[in-house]
Amino acid sequence: MKIDVLTLFPAMFAGPLDESIVRRAREARLLELKIHNLRDWTHDRHKTVDDKPFGGGPGMLLKVEPLFEAIESLQREKTKVILFSPGGRKFDQSIARELAQQEDLILVCGSYEGFDERVREALADDELSIGDYVLTNGALPAMVVIDAVARLLPGVLGDDESSHDESFSHGLLEYPQYTRPSEFRGMKVPEVLLSGNHAEIEKWRREQAKLRTERQRPDLLK
Repeated sequence: MKIDVLTLFPAMFAGPLDESIVRRAREARLLELKIHNLRDWTHDRHKTVDDKPFGGGPGMLLKVEPLFEAIESLQREKTKVILFSPGGRKFDQSIARELAQQEDLILVCGSYEGFDERVREALADDELSIGDYVLTNGALPAMVVIDAVARLLPGVLGDDESSHDESFSHGLLEYPQYTRPSEFRGMKVPEVLLSGNHAEIEKWRREQAKLRTERQRPDLLK
């Protein structure tokens, strides 16, 4: 998979995407990731990427010219262009799986008061939000999406089954898990997990996943 990111703050990506699973995916060449500074597609000496909105109002908007030039220079035949903004679809595990099937993504990080509407109309294939709150810019949402998608790429986790049986994979939170010792400060591991009866263990896990979801995230069951 190839992911290009357009941002005004490329330095924000240096730490998180050079560690852990994303680094492993990049080193194994399962993920080709490039971070681009949108200012590289400007042509004035101040590298201007924003301007005041027509009709007045607070703040500034990202201009059409650098965004069009940047996206059109990076686009390929199967590229999917995604904008990050508060009005986008709320990102979840099902969307992560959907994006993991793509060959080529361009992630466009919003800044200031957002995008000139013509960017949405002419260039965007999708628009995503990671939650109902406002962030300084779209860099953090882009990192969240990259991390969630990268771990779903075949071969990245080593054992591809790891991503099939975890929170949100089946519309439920993950069941409780335990490791050694079997007893700690009077707290014991449920006997069923020590029984070796795989059918009973699977049944217990399904029941516990549903109970945990009902208690902590009932909205997922609607």
